[in-house]
Amino acid sequence: RLPVPFGLVRYGVAPDHPEVKNCINSFTSLMQTHRCRFYGNINVGKDISMRQIRSAYDAIVLAYGAENNRKLHIPGEDISGCYAAREFVGWYNGFPSTIDLKPDLNSEKAVIFGHGNVALDVARILLAPITMLEKTDICENALEVLRNSKTCQGREKDLGDIPICIYLTFDASNSRVQPDQQSTLRRWHIKFNRSPVEVLSSQNYERVNGVRMEVNNLEETSETVRAVGSGKFEDITCGLVISSIGYKSVAIDEDIPYDPINGIIPNVKGRVVNIGNPTEKGEYIKGVYCSGWVKRGPIGVIASTMTDAFETANMILDDMNRDNSYSEPRLGFDEIVKYLNQKEVKYVTFEDWCKIDAYEQNLGKIRGKPREKINSIAEMLNIVDIPK
Repeated sequence: RLPVPFGLVRYGVAPDHPEVKNCINSFTSLMQTHRCRFYGNINVGKDISMRQIRSAYDAIVLAYGAENNRKLHIPGEDISGCYAAREFVGWYNGFPSTIDLKPDLNSEKAVIFGHGNVALDVARILLAPITMLEKTDICENALEVLRNSKTCQGREKDLGDIPICIYLTFDASNSRVQPDQQSTLRRWHIKFNRSPVEVLSSQNYERVNGVRMEVNNLEETSETVRAVGSGKFEDITCGLVISSIGYKSVAIDEDIPYDPINGIIPNVKGRVVNIGNPTEKGEYIKGVYCSGWVKRGPIGVIASTMTDAFETANMILDDMNRDNSYSEPRLGFDEIVKYLNQKEVKYVTFEDWCKIDAYEQNLGKIRGKPREKINSIAEMLNIVDIPK
């Protein structure tokens, strides 16, 4: 859908983890062999239908990730000052749909709900020294907000790899130091066995003023241990709340089966299963596969996603070896481009992306960083139109 490749690696991996982004080099090498082609700025379900794509290709792999966030479903979560981690991560990583997000970081306390990698990424970005972030590919507009915020003022420590936690709280004050030093020290807290029950608001209900959590007790059953509410509650005063409790995939085309409860495409080892038509329920849809978060939900790291992709690839090879109909000629993108031209869709090739890539790297070089990401789709397309 976007004019640029690399999805989660570009827009999800934290700026302070550049080594994780090295897989981009492998993808680029693959594109340069011309055995694989990239076409961007095409919205499946709007610019082109799944039915049209199936007519042009033998096999289609749906790997569009999870672009929605799971909700807390508690009072106050829509108050100003409460953000989904997906939005916040997209904001500092330059995701185009977050270009207008203006998080208020002028509170001295922040609370993050979550216990996964994304929660820890957000924690590190809030606490990392500005001088360190300035050398990463974090977006300049986000960096400017972080420079001037109270939440992030007086950074002195990088969290590094802290333990997996349920809640993270960041407090700009420190009772052990003199008042004139309070704005220069940072501390973070971990709270386990808590469930958020309400985001508290200021008296005029305009913005976040705190969070209320129920203290849980752990109860052991014959099969597992579960957290059960104790009826005891505690409040934390804060002006920023970030919810990092998971992502959720969405349906993109009426011809693609979708499980709204689990937020995935129904499948068996990557083979997409039809659940919409009662006469075909449980049957594989020939030539349609899925991989990644849209296949099994937003869990795991990049390495587990790779293993997941290998499984789907093996299913494709097995099916092609068994079914002779896969040898029938298909036109591929030569057929797709006819539909796109009819709708005057301006699609982007890998060569076009290389222009954007070079532009971003040059802009970053001026600012002493690896790249400065362009977060406007219109600007990306304008760069593509610049003659070589």
